[in-house]
Amino acid sequence: MTRRTRLVIVLGLNLVLIAVLVVVGISANSLGVLAAGGDYVADSGAIMLALFAIWLTQRPPSARRPNGYPHATAYAAVINATLLGVVVVVVIVTAVWRLVDGTEHVEGEPVLIASALAASVMAVGAVILGGDVDDDSDTDADRANMRAILLDTVADAAAAAGVAATGAIILATGGWYWLDPAVALAIALVIGYHVVLLLRDITKGLRAAGQT
Repeated sequence: MTRRTRLVIVLGLNLVLIAVLVVVGISANSLGVLAAGGDYVADSGAIMLALFAIWLTQRPPSARRPNGYPHATAYAAVINATLLGVVVVVVIVTAVWRLVDGTEHVEGEPVLIASALAASVMAVGAVILGGDVDDDSDTDADRANMRAILLDTVADAAAAAGVAATGAIILATGGWYWLDPAVALAIALVIGYHVVLLLRDITKGLRAAGQT
């Protein structure tokens, strides 16, 4: 399976889940589900950028660009991480506001079902992408870009699993609605930490490329 095919498959999975999670998040009043949906929007954009970067790197050199586009995938990874960072900030602000102002009623059953489905689908997506992260023919920038997308996919699966667990608790207790924004906040903080690490690695790679 080619890298392009892997990315297209995961992109399709993301687009389907976005529609499902947005509908369920609004109807169930769940910030956790909506946060996952927003994350998938950022991921879909990142995958589209990665596909575009692959197309650029495969273009033949021209008189204007005799070296082609060697850093295209690195810049795609930067945009990917930046988009994810924006989603993280929005989720953190909204979650804190809900915790301070008081959490409204959250429907546990649709949250549980939709999030469990999302976690399973994203786990499959991570397996598909994981087989293409350490290609020996890749440059450091290529690896960084694929790691960025794989990281997003793994984080999506973990986040959805956490939201599903929250839905199960809310369903079982008939309350504890504060868990929904609390879990969304925790997930956002973890993803934000990894975004910072990813940006640091990409910056190091670009500096090293500039010195060669």
